[in-house]
Amino acid sequence: MEIATISDPSLELLLAARLHDPFRILGAHRKGELWAVRVYNPVAKQAWIETATGWTPLAPSAPGLFELHDRVSPPRPWRVRFREGGTTRETFDPYAFAPEISDHDLFLFNAGSLYQAWRTLGAHLTEREGVSGCRFAVWAPNAERVSVVGDFNRWDGRTHPMAVRGSSGVWELFVPGITQGTLYKYEIRSRTSGEVFLKTDPYGRWFEQRPSTAARVAPAPSHPWSDHAWMDARARRDWLHEPLNIYEVHATSWRRHSDGRPFSYRELADVLIPYVSGMGYTHIELLPLTEHPLDESWGYQTTGYFAPTSRFGTAENLREFVDACHRSGLGVILDWVPGHFPQDDFALARFDGTALYEHEDPRLGLHHEWGTQAFNFSRCEVRSFLLSSAHYWLSEFHFDGLRVDAVAAMLYLDYSRKEGEWLPNRHGGRENLEAIDFLHEFNILVHRDFPGALTIAEESTAWPMVSRPAYLGGLGFSMKWNMGWMHDTLSYLHHDPVHRRYHHNELTFAQLYAYTENFVLPLSHDEVVHGKGSLLEKMPGDKWQKFANVRLLLTYQMTCPGKKLNFMGNEFAQPREWNAYSQLAWDMFKNPAHAALARLARDLNLLYRDNRALHELDFEAEGFRWIDCHDADQSVLSFIRRARDGSEALMVLNFTPVVRRNYRIGVPRAGGYREAVNSDSGYYGGSDVGNGGMVSAQKQPWMGMPYCVDLTLPPLAGLILLPCTS
Repeated sequence: MEIATISDPSLELLLAARLHDPFRILGAHRKGELWAVRVYNPVAKQAWIETATGWTPLAPSAPGLFELHDRVSPPRPWRVRFREGGTTRETFDPYAFAPEISDHDLFLFNAGSLYQAWRTLGAHLTEREGVSGCRFAVWAPNAERVSVVGDFNRWDGRTHPMAVRGSSGVWELFVPGITQGTLYKYEIRSRTSGEVFLKTDPYGRWFEQRPSTAARVAPAPSHPWSDHAWMDARARRDWLHEPLNIYEVHATSWRRHSDGRPFSYRELADVLIPYVSGMGYTHIELLPLTEHPLDESWGYQTTGYFAPTSRFGTAENLREFVDACHRSGLGVILDWVPGHFPQDDFALARFDGTALYEHEDPRLGLHHEWGTQAFNFSRCEVRSFLLSSAHYWLSEFHFDGLRVDAVAAMLYLDYSRKEGEWLPNRHGGRENLEAIDFLHEFNILVHRDFPGALTIAEESTAWPMVSRPAYLGGLGFSMKWNMGWMHDTLSYLHHDPVHRRYHHNELTFAQLYAYTENFVLPLSHDEVVHGKGSLLEKMPGDKWQKFANVRLLLTYQMTCPGKKLNFMGNEFAQPREWNAYSQLAWDMFKNPAHAALARLARDLNLLYRDNRALHELDFEAEGFRWIDCHDADQSVLSFIRRARDGSEALMVLNFTPVVRRNYRIGVPRAGGYREAVNSDSGYYGGSDVGNGGMVSAQKQPWMGMPYCVDLTLPPLAGLILLPCTS
């Protein structure tokens, strides 16, 4: 490379902070027998370089630019000394270190196949030629110039311009002396407009707390995992036929200190884990923990796709939490948001001055409902970004699954958009073909690389085969939320019992499609916020009837085919709508009605977990049989759940406040039937109407079965009957 002279246009671009390739000027260059070494510090008045003979002055050739011409190159890596005002500072020269990211990684990234891109891009503490520092790398293909800035260079974008790696669009620079916790951003100059703006690192793994938005240089993971037995067992687990009962948690508002501070990851480990385990749940699902600036979004407007929010502690603290969950026998699922991102000007939106992660045309990308942008799934680098994010949470934090938010918004180009606000696909349809391909690849990646990990879709439409393998033409998810069951059930229970007979189909309709997908039955956070009221507030009637209806709902949910999910507070009938800014109403445990309902929730959870008939064939029609689904006049449902070994559990649910005596149902076998759960038991806060704990079958065919039992059905209550084995 020729030694540039002061008239070289590249020098002018460097001084104007517009140079695309700083290594063209800075660093060591040879021409013939001469070496030229140039260093740049726009606030320095004098500079020296350390050579074999000691510190040698550098000659100023322009403001802040210093150079040395010699027949001998200084020893690599060379140190420089700057006089800045009244102080002197020494450092290794960043431009003594050539870029090191491999061409292979850059190829995979540009091809959409770099599944651990966070190891390549972002900020990484490393050592080069015996010098400690940090390698920064960021994708900004339409930038004229990118610099890394922070406290270490007075946030001055002139100081550390980065090198672009060919046509990859990736910029890279190793900065000596950077240590963990250092604040940084990228200063980007748009190639088209010349605008200069600051952006946080898309691959940042640690951020300062809101409202500040800079990334921090993260240390390498150091947590000594102790969940090897759990992870080995998970890889062999037959999750289709095992219990899955999820406790959905918003970490900010589950519990708070007296001064309003939320619990930290460590405090949650001390309190949340024993609570959830003691209540009999199998998994915790955490609303998004990815870094986000806006509390009101509950984490669903993510700006840090590789960073646990610093609200609750460090990444190591989160690893400790997951590890502790596994040691206690609890799985952990993370709510993950690949469908959209916020328009904050410090984050992904128009990252390099162009629509990079999003679509240029708002008809393809803008979600008016949320004020967010949809990802452009046709861009290979965006797919590398999102697939790597999924890989990161599963590999680096041992999460047991990802619940994918708003899948319907990804699948449909016209989702929540009016006529004229969306563009059809290349075939003229409304399906987002690129998003479909992305979801296929996402699910294949997870199931291939993380055996036993789950992917769960929040998908609210009739899109077929969401939870069927991609090789069969499905989207490839493990499971799908059954939004239809949730809405129909809550709609039915909202009716006054006197009118429920006219809406009986809202309970029975779900069986027509129950086995078309692997369904989760959710009573989620979305149903107890935004004016919808708590589960208790939704119920009609006086206080006693409200509690009875919630007890009946939980009994119905826990016995219907499908895995289970309940939002925090449902288990003790939180009396008010969820408020994300205050903790749950834990003082309600002092109230006998709420404490009793929590006992029912615990006993239902344990029975579901331990009784194979209630979970083993959740996704197969052979696991369910109606006893009577036609008794609309009395608003009674009865059905059987079966396990693969033929063991059974019988359910009878009375959705009116009327005691029904001598209510006869058919049963499949002779002998006694134990009343395993009666949601009207006084122990659960009910009126204690029941069958004395046991009923005996009569040898009389009834409802197509060889035997029958006569029951007393308690009001607004469910019975779970188990055949006696001896």
